[in-house]
Amino acid sequence: MKFQPTASHFIDGEYVEDTAGTPIDVIYPATGEVIARLHSATPQIIEQALTSAKRAQNAWTAMTGTERGRVLRRAADIMRERNRELSILETHDTGKPLQETLVADATSGADALEYFGGLAGSLTGEHIPLGGGDFVYTIREALGVCVGIGAWNYPTQIACWKGAPALACGNAMVFKPSETTPLSALKVAEILIEAGAPKGIYNVVQGYGDVGAALVTDPRVAKVSLTGSVPTGRKVYAAAAEGMKHVTMELGGKSPMIVFDDADIENAVSGAILGNFYSSGQVCSNGTRVFVQKGIKEAFLARLTERLANVKIGDPMDEAVNFGPMVSEAQMNIVLGYIEKGKAEGARLVHGGARLDRAGFYLQPTVFADVTDDMTIAREEIFGPVMSVLDFETEDEVMARANATEFGLAAGVFTNDLTRAHRVVAGFEAGTCYINTYNLAPVEAPFGGSKMSGVGRENSKLAINHFSEMKTVYVSMNDVEAPY
Repeated sequence: MKFQPTASHFIDGEYVEDTAGTPIDVIYPATGEVIARLHSATPQIIEQALTSAKRAQNAWTAMTGTERGRVLRRAADIMRERNRELSILETHDTGKPLQETLVADATSGADALEYFGGLAGSLTGEHIPLGGGDFVYTIREALGVCVGIGAWNYPTQIACWKGAPALACGNAMVFKPSETTPLSALKVAEILIEAGAPKGIYNVVQGYGDVGAALVTDPRVAKVSLTGSVPTGRKVYAAAAEGMKHVTMELGGKSPMIVFDDADIENAVSGAILGNFYSSGQVCSNGTRVFVQKGIKEAFLARLTERLANVKIGDPMDEAVNFGPMVSEAQMNIVLGYIEKGKAEGARLVHGGARLDRAGFYLQPTVFADVTDDMTIAREEIFGPVMSVLDFETEDEVMARANATEFGLAAGVFTNDLTRAHRVVAGFEAGTCYINTYNLAPVEAPFGGSKMSGVGRENSKLAINHFSEMKTVYVSMNDVEAPY
């Protein structure tokens, strides 16, 4: 077990174990082998984590924002110095190719720590002058103990995307990674302590849904931030609402990507590849409904097929490999089920569609054409390397179809008509939109969805509002008048 951590949990600045918890096997998706075994948090571990976070938070919030920011920026530097080591761990945690994790995972986490570290010293209230000399001032306050619940597709990034704004605002965090990818968040916790964060300010506990439920419903928790599926989001949101807790929900999608006749086909194909096959298709914002105007449909499919011939599938630790396995056997089987539904419902299989005959959880990148809006593969989130290509004729038609979904995470358009590009994104019912590109998520920009795809935003200055609240203070400079 080469990747066995010191212990399953990281609490109060150190590794903690309780083998009474349910075992969690960490499986390397490229081989199917168990590379580590952890244990789900027992009630005692959960109590220890929350107690530690509650105790640490008071001292942390009493520090100046500049002092907190210094810790976060140091952590970002350490993370960048160890990028290769962290990327190797991420690859074994998720199966994503090292070529990808070296540039998209720990680096994105470091960006978040640096960005919110830079903002921490600027978090202030405001002075509001009123008539007659009275005034109001506001105080930005931390919420308290925040719970982060991570997904398995970007474990390092998500641990930082939630942790960095929470800590910048003076909160403590208890983070529960996905049980499928439990290793990377432990390293984030280690690095924060090394950078000078107080013990207990960022704790990691492992576990299944029962551990998440225990954290979400604890009265000491002020805020819950979840990245996950819509069904999980419904449950967590409802549980948090019972205690009137603050929430951020970053959930799934079935996002449209519209390619007009006048688009640069090479760029449109690149966008479709990034929006469907990066991370083996396991990205929540993927543009999995690719609407191609009829005039260029066959040219688009021909070029896409040519480009897919350059896919290099293999050992994710080989830096020449650009397409890795699915995260787990269960997820692979879910995706295979959707591929069979696509065939059964009459979609035309243009490329891929099969599992590779090798160890690990490998699927070919799969493209269906002649997909219609009512097909299962066009309606449900697959979370795997399956692209649905749909035809359209007019802008009005495609906009109505693109928005005809319960989801609203992302949307993209490829066109060289500047006015149409802006008109289309204005009409999208989605939180994160792209013009002539797809799936970029810089920390400086808000990320999140509308409709069933979530509540709140991650990243950017907006995230500060989701991890803090304003206290309003009215100051009277005059006598108090009363009716009697």
